[in-house]
Amino acid sequence: TIKYIKFKDNKMDKNKIIIFDTTLRDGEQSPGASMNTEEKIQIALQLERLGVDVMEAGFAAASPGDFDAINQIAKQVESIKVASLSRALERDIKAAADAIAPAKNRRIHTFIATSPIHMEHKLKMKPDEVIKRAVEAVQYAKSFVDDVEFSCEDAGRSDISFLKEICDAVVNAGAKTLNLPDTVGFRLPYEIADMVRIMSEYIGDRAIISVHNHNDLGLAVANTLASIKAGARQVECTINGLGERAGNAALEEIVMAIKTRSDEFSGLYTDIVTKEIYATSRLVASITGIEPQPNKAIVGKNAFAHESGIHQDGMLKCAQTYEIIKAEDIGAEKNALVLGKHSGRHAFKDKLVNLGFDLNDEEVNEAFSKFKLLCDKKKEIFDDDIRALVSDEIIKIPEIYTIETLSTSSCNSGHSSAAISIKFNGEIISDAALGNGTADAIFKVIDRISKVAGELKDYKVSAVSQGKDALAKVTVKVAFGPSEPPFIGHGLDIDTMMASAKAYVSALNSYLSMKK
Repeated sequence: TIKYIKFKDNKMDKNKIIIFDTTLRDGEQSPGASMNTEEKIQIALQLERLGVDVMEAGFAAASPGDFDAINQIAKQVESIKVASLSRALERDIKAAADAIAPAKNRRIHTFIATSPIHMEHKLKMKPDEVIKRAVEAVQYAKSFVDDVEFSCEDAGRSDISFLKEICDAVVNAGAKTLNLPDTVGFRLPYEIADMVRIMSEYIGDRAIISVHNHNDLGLAVANTLASIKAGARQVECTINGLGERAGNAALEEIVMAIKTRSDEFSGLYTDIVTKEIYATSRLVASITGIEPQPNKAIVGKNAFAHESGIHQDGMLKCAQTYEIIKAEDIGAEKNALVLGKHSGRHAFKDKLVNLGFDLNDEEVNEAFSKFKLLCDKKKEIFDDDIRALVSDEIIKIPEIYTIETLSTSSCNSGHSSAAISIKFNGEIISDAALGNGTADAIFKVIDRISKVAGELKDYKVSAVSQGKDALAKVTVKVAFGPSEPPFIGHGLDIDTMMASAKAYVSALNSYLSMKK
């Protein structure tokens, strides 16, 4: 039996809400959220622990890197259905089929636009041509897998009569799931609910109705919950609400709303292991470098914080006065010192598992060595320190240049200097430069040594945990040429300037490895 389908009296359980996670596909399309294969595998394995039903591992035809990541994930996950997105084109569908081939449970997710504006201006196709293309795509996908999902791109702005016509055709061609995306986040909850209700009644038991809501008006989760009430039984979502533009519906918000408001969602449930929500959120944030805003529902750092005296008094008397969800329900714990310089490798490895990492012995040893070095510099080690340290370890960017030493100085006039020693091909190269600020001086001297000029597009510094000795995490976006796309670099260190240098070199190494 396919994992996400449960049966009662030989009928599909209509109370089960299928969770289709697209963090690795639509989530990665969030600006600055690019992930390499190793990082995607780590997230995929954590999504499996979380209990998602379907994982959209990527868009196989988009690039060789996407294909490889999907293929590697398909080989390693056990219980999740692995899906690849594809346009309604044979070459896309074939790439998707090949990428997911190793998976025990497979799905091809193919789509074509159905709104008048998309058909006229993007596709330049007539409605009957779109239906023909859609049917051919589903039939071709069915030759590779039994489970085919079809999406009506921009369904939110499509004519309901045309939605009925095309959905009827693709179901007859073999599609088992019909996805109705609000691709541009345009619709209001009652409008989405009306569309879903009409389509659910029209399709009946012939296919599962799914929704994929974007957050352009801040309504993605509200629209998704309204869709569930109207008959949708699959929801497409991402961890932390990542995604294009303003993002997608946040998985954690949907799941906890269904669980918390069982009075409204009577009998409906998901198979999500809610105690894994926080660990999953932190893993995704650490790898992508995109932190949820502090007031983000469920997983924001202020989600369970109370500053008001009235609220604090109420909490002390009865937690339910101001909290409808317990922090422990999602696996959140207060940052507590649990490991230190006297901790052994076994305890460290156990902590990594609890934090959602799945590393081989070599990676554990490398991470443990860095942990011990951190213990010598930092008095207190928090879970977020370990998450950041290990995420930094698994990025796996080839170390063409590595920083050996760095010294900086600054003066009140704003002019600063940086002297740096970098290892390249076994040789130590040293140089110095002046800049308008310390970070600028560091980046200029790295350019001088590498003889590759970079243009800083974005620079972000954040404290990983708490305290005066908190680790600094620096994320940069650097373009190394007018026609080159920017590359993301991450740096981690107690010293913010060293973290900045590491981040810049990380972006440089990514660029140079791609040029080989």
